Amino acid sequence: MPLLWLIVIVTALAAAGFFAGRARALQSAGGNIRDLHSLPSYYGWNVALKALVPAGGLLLVWLLAQPLYVNATVSATLPEAAIAEGSSRDLLMAEVRRTAAGLDSAVAQGLLSADEARDPQADPDAVSERLKEAGQIITSQITRPILDAAQMFRAMNATGALIMDFAVLAAALAGLGFGLRETQREFRARNTVEQGVRALLLAAASIAILTTLGIVLSLVFNTWEFFRLYPATDFFFGTTWAPSFSGRGGASELGILPLLWGTIYISIVALTFSVPVGLFSAIYLSEYATPRVRSVVKPLLEVLAGIPTIVYGLFALLTVGPLLVGVFGKDGLNIMQSGTAVMTAGLVMGIMLIPFVSSLSDDIINAVPQSLRDGSYGLGATQSETIRQVVLPAALPGIVGAILLAASRAIGETMIVVLGAGAAARLSLNPFEAMTTITAKIVSQLTGDADFASPEALVAFALGMTLFVLTLGLNVFALYIVRKYREQYE
Repeated sequence: MPLLWLIVIVTALAAAGFFAGRARALQSAGGNIRDLHSLPSYYGWNVALKALVPAGGLLLVWLLAQPLYVNATVSATLPEAAIAEGSSRDLLMAEVRRTAAGLDSAVAQGLLSADEARDPQADPDAVSERLKEAGQIITSQITRPILDAAQMFRAMNATGALIMDFAVLAAALAGLGFGLRETQREFRARNTVEQGVRALLLAAASIAILTTLGIVLSLVFNTWEFFRLYPATDFFFGTTWAPSFSGRGGASELGILPLLWGTIYISIVALTFSVPVGLFSAIYLSEYATPRVRSVVKPLLEVLAGIPTIVYGLFALLTVGPLLVGVFGKDGLNIMQSGTAVMTAGLVMGIMLIPFVSSLSDDIINAVPQSLRDGSYGLGATQSETIRQVVLPAALPGIVGAILLAASRAIGETMIVVLGAGAAARLSLNPFEAMTTITAKIVSQLTGDADFASPEALVAFALGMTLFVLTLGLNVFALYIVRKYREQYE
């Protein structure tokens, strides 16, 4: 049964339980609502939640646990001889999952019958050709161990899905029956429902923590796998970025320093432009502009935040780049040879970051109590002196947070860098040369003919982990600054 249909059926059972529980409660009270402990709707929600929550929880746990169990079981069947030199069992399992997905797609397209996909005597070379005809991405010719493991992977997933359908439906029906059984006029339905809703709210609040934990663990495990294949010292201290995929030449050089420098350099250029412009805009809008001007300028300024980054990238490629070449290029100062450069991407990224700095800083400055301004005016300070010596220091923690948000946004930007800064990985102080960033290389390493049995693909996770640590350090540093100055003004 498709997962969507299973969810629809469980939801329908919960909806039916709501109306059945409500009707049963009224029936137990002889139709008199005043004889019930709670309102009739609480009895209905009690039945609905008992049908929906256990079934939904079981479904979620099953969807999380089944892949782990199937992967572990299938991985244990792979012989050591099937693991190529320089690879690992986990990477071989990635090829098995890819082959299993290819078999499912080929069966869906009619290029393979279900019996042929399950046939243990199937020729791996013939299956490889069929998968290629189906447009499936396989990084190498399928071998017998991989095909056997993929067939086992599909069979276990199919069996698990069938058992899951029956188990989830049984849990929904059991919850429905239990809820209806306890629906009597003396039952404290409101208390039970409120406790259940509180537990659901707690679970919802935990999703952010669990999601962050899942992201970190996925990065850590794949980064560890990368460092098993490639020396960590060469990665962190290497000054050359030259990946070489299978069949394209010699060994790869995967030094992160050129990418890290490009990321930091472009971000510095962007912040150098966006922070003064955004902060001055916020000061004008909050302290000097009339309400009529503010009502027009602020929405127009925030329109920049809604423009897709690909549009900014095209603006950098087609407008800003040629403009800078005309000013600093052969006909100008002769220091810029092409439109793709750090300066191009930095300026356009700075334009994109202006609303982040301006809008947040404006809100923070407006939140400064008017009593501080009035006290400053009462002591004889002018408006500019009040802004410099009272308002801005009081709003500094929030302004630091706005700048941090802009910095994190700059570090994680991709499309503007790809179109505006070029793809060259180099260590240079010249802002008019082409460079690239970590995010741009993550995209390039995970597209095309990336082989997950090679460090050239796994390096993307190491790059992502480096970005994560970098932004985490920025957050910790900003928190230190915020606390230091907040103690002074509170």
